[in-house]
Amino acid sequence: MSSAQDLAMISEDALEDVIFPPGDLYSDEPPLETELHLRQILLLIQCLEWYWKERQDFYACGNMTVYYSPRQRKSEQFRGPDFFVVLNTERKTRKSWVVWQEDGKYPNVIVEILSDKTAATDRGLKKEIYQDIWRTPDYFWFDPESLEFKGFHLLDGRYQQLQPNEAGWLWSQQLELYLGIYQSKLRFFTADGQLIPTPEEVAQQEQQQRQQAEQEREQAQQQLAEMEAMLARYRERFGELSE
Repeated sequence: MSSAQDLAMISEDALEDVIFPPGDLYSDEPPLETELHLRQILLLIQCLEWYWKERQDFYACGNMTVYYSPRQRKSEQFRGPDFFVVLNTERKTRKSWVVWQEDGKYPNVIVEILSDKTAATDRGLKKEIYQDIWRTPDYFWFDPESLEFKGFHLLDGRYQQLQPNEAGWLWSQQLELYLGIYQSKLRFFTADGQLIPTPEEVAQQEQQQRQQAEQEREQAQQQLAEMEAMLARYRERFGELSE
């Protein structure tokens, strides 16, 4: 029998018992449901990474597999949060999040982006896993189409639903930031209510400030020119001003 035939006879059950080396633990998440989901995840990552640009003690990512098998096996016990943040860890690129290679750390914050296909799982099974196994302190979900938005904080081992403030935002104790809906997108806000911008929004604001400063400079120059012209007409009519 050829070696190819030998390989063909290996059952899928046998493959599941193989312990994969750490270097093979790539993320294995399916494609996102829609462009809305992709843009929402990227928005959360970009905003948080810009806001915490001076920090090196966190990891934020999205649509990435988290492996958490007690037997340290890739083939069992893994989930892929749409967006998650791990605190007190090294800020570096990763192929996936492997709990047993990360000092046993699980995400501190998770946001699931609901869709028709995933909503039931996000509200049910995943919520139970994040509560009972991962012990993730802050869990949120958001539907980019219906704008359904809810959040939970782990208290005494159980998720307690968060109550929104007057603006409809929910407070994340772990991030020390609000999450709220702005222009139909889920965004971060500071404790004093300031929207955390994207890098592109920052660039636009800076450009607008430069344009405004240039306009003010031009107006000041025009006013000075008008004053000098008026003074010249006065001198022409009345002569030099006496001291």
